[in-house]
Amino acid sequence: MTRPAEPRISRSLTLHLKGDWGTANLHRVCGWLGQELGNRSGPYSRYAIWNGRGGADNVRAVARGEVDIALATPAAFAAAALDGRGVFAGEAVPELRALGVVPQRDRLVVAVRRSLGITSFEQLRAEKPALRLATGVNDGENFVGLAAHELLTRSKVDIEGWGGQWLGDEWPHTTFAHVLAGRADAVAHEAIMLPHWQEFGGDMHFLEVEPAVLRSLEADFGWPAARIDAGWFPGADAFGTLDFSDFIVLTREDLPEDVAYAIAWVLGETREVLESQYRHLPSERSPVTYPLDPVAIGRTPVPLHPGAARYYEALG
Repeated sequence: MTRPAEPRISRSLTLHLKGDWGTANLHRVCGWLGQELGNRSGPYSRYAIWNGRGGADNVRAVARGEVDIALATPAAFAAAALDGRGVFAGEAVPELRALGVVPQRDRLVVAVRRSLGITSFEQLRAEKPALRLATGVNDGENFVGLAAHELLTRSKVDIEGWGGQWLGDEWPHTTFAHVLAGRADAVAHEAIMLPHWQEFGGDMHFLEVEPAVLRSLEADFGWPAARIDAGWFPGADAFGTLDFSDFIVLTREDLPEDVAYAIAWVLGETREVLESQYRHLPSERSPVTYPLDPVAIGRTPVPLHPGAARYYEALG
């Protein structure tokens, strides 16, 4: 099979990218893109990576022209910015475009201590326990906190009204520390591949999100549903919940077409550079679900930039 043509950009580029706090997966992807694009552009090219949080802040940064490229996760949450839904109300960005996604299988799940004896949202509403629930901070930027609050509100769970407490934090490891230390009776979070879930998962009941709630989240915000396989968490059955997959690479439609093509080419054709950094982990337990498939990389919830689309179309 003939591969799409390797890009060569003779002029020197200066691009600003936005990743995560600095040491997690989005920053790693930014470094990979900068390195491989630098190898194929002018000799004085420069690529700066700005720290971010990987949520609505990164979507807004690229939409406002603060950076040229930004990564956000989950990918589906970025689509609401196109027409200004949900957290992006009043700031629609129809010119938002995607260069691809880095596929990674993730979910946002809700779990409560087994000692409470609660196995469903219906039972949770009936018993109204005072829960200390650990999750992401709900500040309009953190997608974990946003999704957890929206999901629980639509499930008619009133944490504070029932005498409980939201334990909202920016860092996933802080959230998981609350659970491991016994400071939290419940958790609503993602990053289900991290080993913390195996440490405390056997002490939790994982709650299936009711279909009507999942349908409403998809209808209003474009947030898709997904399932967790039986046994993913210790002793847990299969259940339905909110999909939290994929890192999306975002830009605007004014990014030069040759640069957009080059970045898409890097995503698809140099994927080994990124994959090799995760192969010490089983694929299903890795933050990046390798092997990466160039066709899947081109399936984005935000319209592709024409330059990027040219690469994926060349794949056939």
